[in-house]
Amino acid sequence: MGPSRPAPGRRRGPIRGGLALVVALLGAASTLAACSSSGGGSGTSGSGPVNVLYAGSLVGLMQNQIGPGFRSATGYTVVGFAAGSSALATQVTGKVHAGDVFICASPSVNASLEGSANGDWVSWYAAYSSSALVLGYNPRSRFADDLKSEPWYQVLTESGFRLGLTDPATDPKGALSAQALTDTASEQGLPALAALTGDESDVFPEETLVGRLQAGQLDAGFFYTSEAVAAKIPTVPLTGEKQQAVYTVTILNRAPHEKGAEAFVKYLLGPAGRAALTKDGFTLLRPPTVTGSGVPGGLKSVLSGK
Repeated sequence: MGPSRPAPGRRRGPIRGGLALVVALLGAASTLAACSSSGGGSGTSGSGPVNVLYAGSLVGLMQNQIGPGFRSATGYTVVGFAAGSSALATQVTGKVHAGDVFICASPSVNASLEGSANGDWVSWYAAYSSSALVLGYNPRSRFADDLKSEPWYQVLTESGFRLGLTDPATDPKGALSAQALTDTASEQGLPALAALTGDESDVFPEETLVGRLQAGQLDAGFFYTSEAVAAKIPTVPLTGEKQQAVYTVTILNRAPHEKGAEAFVKYLLGPAGRAALTKDGFTLLRPPTVTGSGVPGGLKSVLSGK
């Protein structure tokens, strides 16, 4: 039996209803698109991996906030690898990892990836946040009370104190820590403090330092404020020192997942990423400072700080 036909006098009513339905659907689609763009901070959806090589001091942020949030907002999955920033750069030039996004804790590290002599991996990078160097300690350490009441540089030289720092040759934080120890030793006349920079038993991979402190293997270690906030590690300021990390992000040239890499940078520098960074104690650079040329057009809005 064929479909019934409307009476001639009622023909215009359904047409008006159909147009109203179309308009409503279009409006709903626009609303959904707007929510997707503003809620996720990237406005991009897709699937597959994005290989993110990042400084070991970002392990907590990446694994607990940025990675899961990025996947929920876009559908892409972060495949991350963490290490000291300088070590990561060496692995990029050695083609150990096929990276899409490179995040390091010192702008100067990018220089080792720029130019034809270094493989031309980086053409531009954006400095987007900073975090101060502090001394984080285990609250169950027998030295905890001393750290809260005495100068930090004196406590570090006490007998039996177990200090953790990263390798100055492969990690900017290790270099900053060594600088803080050397400068303070000179100012305070504490040669024993300067000697700590040459004690290899105190050197650990950046990505394991938080876990070692929390497990009670260390009494204290050098961390960035953001690491300590994320891991709920109590800290004392390095009185007399003003060392800090400056974090940069770039999309590596010849990235195997360029579209996903662009979506990741949009998310990191967008509203959701900025909220996560602020929660973990990072100081945002607004707008991010861009060095170099060749920034993808799709990133111009987040790099302008909007």
